[in-house]
Amino acid sequence: MPSPVVPKVLQRAPTDSAGWPRQEPPWLRRGVLLVLAVVTGYQLALWLFGHLRGFLGLLFLAWLFAVGIEPIVEALVRRGLRRGAATGVVMIGLVAAAIGFLAVFGALLVDQLSQLVTVLPDAVADVVRWVNGTFDTDFRAADVVDSLNLTSERVQGLVQDLAPGLVGILSSLVGLLFQLLAFLLFAFYMSAEGPRLRAIVSTWFPPRHQRVIATVWEIAVDKTGGYLLSRLVLALVNAAATGVLLWAIGVPFWLPLAIWTGIVSQFIPTVGTYLAIALPALIALSDQPVDALWVVLFGTLYQQVENYLLAPRITALTVSVHPAVAFGAVIAGAALFGPMGALVSIPVVAAVQAVLETYAHGYELVEEEPAVDEDAEPPAGEPPPDAASSA
Repeated sequence: MPSPVVPKVLQRAPTDSAGWPRQEPPWLRRGVLLVLAVVTGYQLALWLFGHLRGFLGLLFLAWLFAVGIEPIVEALVRRGLRRGAATGVVMIGLVAAAIGFLAVFGALLVDQLSQLVTVLPDAVADVVRWVNGTFDTDFRAADVVDSLNLTSERVQGLVQDLAPGLVGILSSLVGLLFQLLAFLLFAFYMSAEGPRLRAIVSTWFPPRHQRVIATVWEIAVDKTGGYLLSRLVLALVNAAATGVLLWAIGVPFWLPLAIWTGIVSQFIPTVGTYLAIALPALIALSDQPVDALWVVLFGTLYQQVENYLLAPRITALTVSVHPAVAFGAVIAGAALFGPMGALVSIPVVAAVQAVLETYAHGYELVEEEPAVDEDAEPPAGEPPPDAASSA
C-alpha cells in the first residue's frame, strides 16, 4: 500500500500594509554584518593599543634610533664593513659614550636635578618678589606657583621619583635594564636587517608597486635619519655651550639646565629657543639678577650663530621643515601621544615631506597677462586695435 503523500507546507512571505509581499534588500544582511565587523575590529584595536601601548612606543623609539644612526651605518658600509658589523660598531660606540657620560656626570646630574626640583617653587617665588619690587606690580607668588602646578605634593613626588629608596632603586634598575636591552635589540635588528626588511615588505605588493615602495622607504629612512642626526648634533653643541656659560658665571644646577636647553631648543620649533632659555634665566634671576641678563644675551647671540653658521652647514644634506609645519606637528603629536609624540612628530613630518618632494609633481606658476584698457589711446605709431583686426 503506497504511503500517503504529505502536502508541502507553504510559508507565507511577510507582507506590507497593502498585502504585497515584502522583500529585504540583498545588501541589507551584508551591510549589517560589515558594520558589526568594523565595530568589533575597532574595539579590538583599541583594546590591543591600550594594553600594548608601552611596547609599541618602545618599538617606535627603536625604529627612530635605527633611522637616526642610518647615515653613520651607511658610511661604514661604504668603507667595506658588513651592515651587521657596522651597526654593532655604531651602537657599541654610543653605549660606551653614554656610560662614560654617566660615569663622569651621572651622580652630579641626579643630585642637581633633585635639588632643582626641590628649589624650583622657591625660585619662582623669589622671581615674583623681584618683579613686584622692580616694576611695582602686585603678583602673588602662591598663585603663580599653583598655576605652574608646583605644589608641595607634586614636588615631593618628583623628588621621590628622582631619588627613590633602596628597593625602588633596585626595581627601577631591573626594569630600566630590561627595557634598555629590549630597545637595543630591536634597534640593532631594525638597522642591521633594514634592506632585508624592506625587501620583505615590498613582496607584499604587486610587482608594479614594489619599486615605488622600495624608493619611498629609502627616501624616508635617509631623510629622517639625516634630520635626526643633525638635530642631535645641534642639541649637543647647544647643551655644551650653554653648560660652559652657566658653569663659568656660577649659575646653580648648570648640568640639567644645559641638557634641558639643548633638547628643547632643537626639538620644539619656533618657541623652543625661548622655552629653553627661560628656565636657566629664571634660576639665574632667583640667585643673581645680573646673571639672568648674561644668560638671555648668550641665548640670543647663540641663536643667531646657530641660524646663520651652524644649522645651514649641519643640515645641508637633510630635509628642512617649515617652522609653521613643524610647530603644528609638535602640537598634534603632543595632543595625540603626549611629550613623546611632540619629540618624534618632526622626524615623521620630515619623512612625509621628503616623499612628497620626490613624487609630487609641481607646475610652473602662470603669470597673469596685463589687462588691456580699451579706452586708452594707442602709442604713437601703432594702429588702434580695431584697425589692426580689420587689416
